Amino acid sequence: MNKSTVSTAQQNYLNRLRAHRFIVWFLRVAILAGFLLLWEYTAAKGIIDSFIFCCPSRIAKCFLEMTRDGSIFLHIGITLYETVVSFALVTLVGILAAVLLWCSRKCSEVLDPYLVVLNSLPKSALAPLLIVWLGANRTTIIVAGMSVAIFGSILSLYTSFTTVDEEKIKLIYTLRGGRFHALTKVVLPSSVPAIISNMKVNIGLCLVGVIIGEFLAARNGLGYLIIYSSQVFKMDWLLMSIVLLCIMAMGLYALIGGLEKIYLKKFS
Repeated sequence: MNKSTVSTAQQNYLNRLRAHRFIVWFLRVAILAGFLLLWEYTAAKGIIDSFIFCCPSRIAKCFLEMTRDGSIFLHIGITLYETVVSFALVTLVGILAAVLLWCSRKCSEVLDPYLVVLNSLPKSALAPLLIVWLGANRTTIIVAGMSVAIFGSILSLYTSFTTVDEEKIKLIYTLRGGRFHALTKVVLPSSVPAIISNMKVNIGLCLVGVIIGEFLAARNGLGYLIIYSSQVFKMDWLLMSIVLLCIMAMGLYALIGGLEKIYLKKFS
């Protein structure tokens, strides 16, 4: 097979790949646009109750009104801040706790059932208790955000650490390295993809936990806006807040995904 034939085949493959990506994005946009148009039409024609289900135009109008007075940016900023802080703490504490469990087999055997039980516990049940312990403040909301993700993160990372290639660790010991060298030279570098994957899951879980905390202990934030608007039947506020949460979740997930691509491009 000559060079020109290979080049032509490769170009055909790239063209098919671009066409596939375009079709996927087109269908995604078409589904979303079709859903919004159907929602708007059925609300305008009275097929659905526009007071209960609202409509996209009213949601957009509500967002523009709250943009003019700047109130929506306050709610978004507070929820984003609490989510990022809880996510950073979950990542740090999760890695440190997983390292501790990896370093001490006895400790991991003792704590394993407790971590499993705490991970399985519905975290919404802890929120009222956190309010009693810590008060109705931002600290409670951040801790609530951490509680949703922290135990699962520790278990996942510890499992990743224990499945690292044993031959590489034996090689470290053969070269007279210690536990610290095995951790820093083999375990942690080998577990970076698992850590990033864990972060992609945790960012969404922390957002869920923060919203739960804001339902009960906040005077600002998108969670507070949702619970308040449901109580006073401002459905445009409620649905706008949900849409903003969806956009925020997608943005945070995309950010972690971008970091993953940078890492893979640099170290693969």
